[in-house]
Amino acid sequence: MKDGFISVAVATPEVEVANCIKNAAVTVQLVEEAAARGVKLLVLPELGLTAYTCGDLFLQPTLLRGAEAALAAVLDATRGKELLVAVGLPVAVQQTLYNCAAILHNGKILGVVPKVHVPNYSEFYEKRHFAPAPAETLEIVLCGQTVPFGAKLLFACRELPDFVLGVEICEDLWVPDPPSNRLALAGATVIANLSASNEVLCKAPYRRQLVAGQSARLSAAYLYACAGDGESTTDLVFSGHDLIAENGTVLAEQRFETGLIATEIDVSRLVQERRRMQNFPAHASGFETVFFSWHLTKTPLTRPISPMPFVPDDPEHRAATCEEILTLAAWGLKKRLKHTGAKTAVLGLSGGLDSTLALLITARAFDLLGRGHREILAVTMPCFGTTDRTLQNALTLAERLGAFIRTVSIGETVKRHFMDIGQSMDDHDVTFENGQARERTQVLMDLANKHGGLVIGTGDLSELALGWATYNGDHMSMYGVNGSIPKTLVRHLVDYAAHETKDAALTQVLLDILDTPVSPELLPAVDGDIAQKTEDLVGPYTLHDFFLYYAIRWAFPPSKVYRLAQYALGDQFDNATIFHWLQTFYRRFFAQQFKRSCLPDGPKVGTVTLSPRGDWRMPSDAVRALWQEDLKHCQAGEARP
Repeated sequence: MKDGFISVAVATPEVEVANCIKNAAVTVQLVEEAAARGVKLLVLPELGLTAYTCGDLFLQPTLLRGAEAALAAVLDATRGKELLVAVGLPVAVQQTLYNCAAILHNGKILGVVPKVHVPNYSEFYEKRHFAPAPAETLEIVLCGQTVPFGAKLLFACRELPDFVLGVEICEDLWVPDPPSNRLALAGATVIANLSASNEVLCKAPYRRQLVAGQSARLSAAYLYACAGDGESTTDLVFSGHDLIAENGTVLAEQRFETGLIATEIDVSRLVQERRRMQNFPAHASGFETVFFSWHLTKTPLTRPISPMPFVPDDPEHRAATCEEILTLAAWGLKKRLKHTGAKTAVLGLSGGLDSTLALLITARAFDLLGRGHREILAVTMPCFGTTDRTLQNALTLAERLGAFIRTVSIGETVKRHFMDIGQSMDDHDVTFENGQARERTQVLMDLANKHGGLVIGTGDLSELALGWATYNGDHMSMYGVNGSIPKTLVRHLVDYAAHETKDAALTQVLLDILDTPVSPELLPAVDGDIAQKTEDLVGPYTLHDFFLYYAIRWAFPPSKVYRLAQYALGDQFDNATIFHWLQTFYRRFFAQQFKRSCLPDGPKVGTVTLSPRGDWRMPSDAVRALWQEDLKHCQAGEARP
């Protein structure tokens, strides 16, 4: 449970209709298996101790006594275990029968939650047997214990305040205003749904969307356990469609199977998301919280964590994402060009990834405006470190896209400037590098003035996070189209464009640009080759984009970011490498905020941006001491989690 991770499971037992003894036995087996696997929360189906399809047998006292005896057997199996179990059964309270979930922990019934919305349409006739949950929380005696009974119960861990469980039952999710809405507003971060949803054609994908969507709306984990094999098939079929979702993402799923599926949920991530959105009040009236205890231990990770969180894993989804991003960025630039009446768009073309992407976006914007690409001014500005490969790629790219090309060699101008300020050509320090970058920006700005245009920025999100830009050099533009696109995604966008075009020559040059090492080319070339490789200096962008996503988008502490990086990227980088570049990330991120505080406008296309007018507002002189202290707890040599 360290870092907010909790192992959870949903399960579908193979039941026998009305055979409470058998159903108790298979439920106990699942409890034992879950406990052995380190699961902390197990959710089982609706009316699982009797089976859902008992019909009028629910009105037989014999079945109700059998259900309570079965509950006692399951309750006994939880003794000595920290496992929280949600199990379904019918419960009679005085003269009324309810469809309920009993929440068990270490030999104790923490509470009983009755179903709120009892369906009575199509194949469902539950009102024949069951009443809706009462408005108030009551006390009942069950298995010899006095326990709270009501739909407004929450179950919270004392040692892990971010874990708060709310419970609803089957139909409760399918109505316009599910009880889970109010449970989440009252503080529940995890919702358990004990269900007996039967199958009909096309219902499964809708059910999946419903569970995932509710978890997203509530910024919650949603555990859905469904009845399956063994239920009566007189008129219906039950598939045991079990789902575990977190904040809109399905983490685990099974259908037409029995048994248990398990994964980890991250409750601290959910709480952080709620704090960010501020849609959840601090208190809600009418709810009662039942507390229990867990010993906090480190939960082994098995859940999928992408090594490139900004890039979709599925090729089809990735292609659709690339198309959407290119469209969004072009749409933003289209508006700015139209509003300003710009006669041209001016951008520096280096033959590298970022300027390539900026030109591709600019060409799309001109297409949207119905303007020809010859109105785009692509400027190459070779200097001391420019290689023939990158220069020729830049020229070919501009030619294939139909842009107007202009080459301005800045070497002599930079040398004269160095003479003016007393900078030696033999001293390849930061002044030597930045002087070239600022001269390039001056050329672009002046050409934009001369031709009535706008300078299009090429810097990407990863460079902004690291401050890998020359202040008032490539850091500045009149509209930055790449500003919310991380480097790992830039590569996929260029690759997508390479494979989408029908121009073979354009494909060839884009693929060669992808194959070129990322470099600002500010140091003299060595034997015609690039002498300065960005990732050798600031670290691999695969790591930095991973750090950026979890440290900024989710506000995870450095120790948690490190743990996740070990888990997701440990097959590519050893622990010492991950730790070293994580230190670099925090050092540069805090030190370089002043560059982000005065960024040009640019469109937000993803969930992370560092615009000072939007998602990220941070003082430029903030101190990283607390983050450094947290990093001290990370041992570069520790085993992967």
